[in-house]
Amino acid sequence: MDVIWKGVVGGLVTVAIVLASRRGNVLPGILPLAPTFAIIALFAVGAKGEAGAFRETCLAGLRAIPAYLAFLGVAWWLGGSLDFRLAIVGGLAAWLAVALLIFMGPRWF
Repeated sequence: MDVIWKGVVGGLVTVAIVLASRRGNVLPGILPLAPTFAIIALFAVGAKGEAGAFRETCLAGLRAIPAYLAFLGVAWWLGGSLDFRLAIVGGLAAWLAVALLIFMGPRWF
């Protein structure tokens, strides 16, 4: 049942973003910053009852912020010259590169 309610919350946020995109361009860009998915992740980890694991998940989320910023920056940059779908793919590639560097970099160097 846990998975179902998490899927419903994610679906509701998706619906909110799509509906907001019909009324303007700013709100759909702000809604993903709402901590919906972070709440789901923290709830799943917190339900285990381990405070250390909960706090580790919070730190992982903080460490992921630069990857999210790279995604948005590259998508914005490519969006001026490429189709929006390619801009999104480029942003995803940047997100993956930065995320790998952040989370795997310390093991590689």
